[in-house]
Amino acid sequence: MSYSSQTGRRPNEYASKSSHSNIIWDPEIRKFLDKCSLPSISSEIDFREENFTEDVDYDIKSPISLFITIDGGYTEVSVRKEFPSCTLNFFQFGALMFELKDLKNLSCKPFIDPEDVEKLKKIERLKFILPTKNVSYEGEGLTNSVRNAFYEFFSENFIETLKWFIYREYDDRKKIDSYTLSSCPNLKCDNKRIELKIKDMSEDYLFHCGKCGEEIYLTDVFRLHEVIDEEFGAGGILAYVTNILEHILLIHYIRMILKIKPSKLKETLFIKDGPLAFFSVTANMHKPMRDLSTYLLEKYGFNLVGVEKSGPFVEHATQIRDNMKSGTFLLMNNNYIYRYIIPGRADPSSPYARTSYYGGKLIFKSRDEGLFVVTVPVEDEFVVIDPKKDDFKNIDSILQNLELLKCDMYDNSLFPVALANKLVSLSAHPSSVILEKFAKSYVKL
Repeated sequence: MSYSSQTGRRPNEYASKSSHSNIIWDPEIRKFLDKCSLPSISSEIDFREENFTEDVDYDIKSPISLFITIDGGYTEVSVRKEFPSCTLNFFQFGALMFELKDLKNLSCKPFIDPEDVEKLKKIERLKFILPTKNVSYEGEGLTNSVRNAFYEFFSENFIETLKWFIYREYDDRKKIDSYTLSSCPNLKCDNKRIELKIKDMSEDYLFHCGKCGEEIYLTDVFRLHEVIDEEFGAGGILAYVTNILEHILLIHYIRMILKIKPSKLKETLFIKDGPLAFFSVTANMHKPMRDLSTYLLEKYGFNLVGVEKSGPFVEHATQIRDNMKSGTFLLMNNNYIYRYIIPGRADPSSPYARTSYYGGKLIFKSRDEGLFVVTVPVEDEFVVIDPKKDDFKNIDSILQNLELLKCDMYDNSLFPVALANKLVSLSAHPSSVILEKFAKSYVKL
């Protein structure tokens, strides 16, 4: 790693312009590259032989009349000029809600009234701030600063929903009285597999480690403390935090609808930006999420879809666009995924992403040539081994409505996802610059 100028008095050290030759002529490097392989290209796929496509049934009358789209974003700011590694991250996320009739009315008008547009911009925003490097919250080290900030935010907004979700309180048959935490969040304690029994939880949603006696927050179930480094920072958790916040907002709305009017669930399509999954240390959350979605599918006809904008599945979808007929969707089994999308060997006993996803992936080509990579909840993780259309509940209704929501502003975009992103995303300029000045004016030096 090269040197950089700290004061501007001396030049930066730049990388060598010839050192690459040492790599190119190394026989071990060449041997390694010879053993690497890439996914098969689209021209090698025979869709007549690989019969994975299914037709969307447009004759089915969809009950969906309400859309709730979940999205979020964050931006990092440095809060001390002399110490640029001191950073905070500002998060903003929310749920955009509108009714299908408002969208249809808008499309029928020759001129769009700003008041009509406002009906489609009903968004509930939530803000959150997280120290990520060399910033102490309430005098604590970085790990505890992150834990405390996370716990306080949840205590003010979602802690009861988190308890409802983790202990499966929505269904007496699935309800559990204990959740196993893999490790104590106290850095000096080596206690493993801690039972968080609901009877031991305090009114403040706290537990205590049986070995070190330190407090354990209910929010520690996300295990973020395992990937925070006191020296290198918490930058590695930012994408996981965003995904957690988007999911908990989704779960919160589900809980509220079940409380107020359960029948409304069947009429609501929840749209999440990104796949239906949890990753890395948060992957354990896919189990309670699968339990919840399975319960809702069985009892209420739950409608949820995750929409991807980038990644290998989106790249593959672009390759096979011309091979697919309009108004169809592609089911991808284990063999297909590992042959054409993710290099590797398919294991019949281990479906793709079984430890992180609670849904199955589809590629949908609408009648107006829109192309979407989506994830839809499935009850069984082994569906991915050999998926069938019937494994995806309400799939015809969900895809019909995605087609209605197509947006021409961006390639293969959906109107509510694009709008939600505009309303909650934080730009590099000017948002991050303004937030940096704002943070510096409040943080104690």
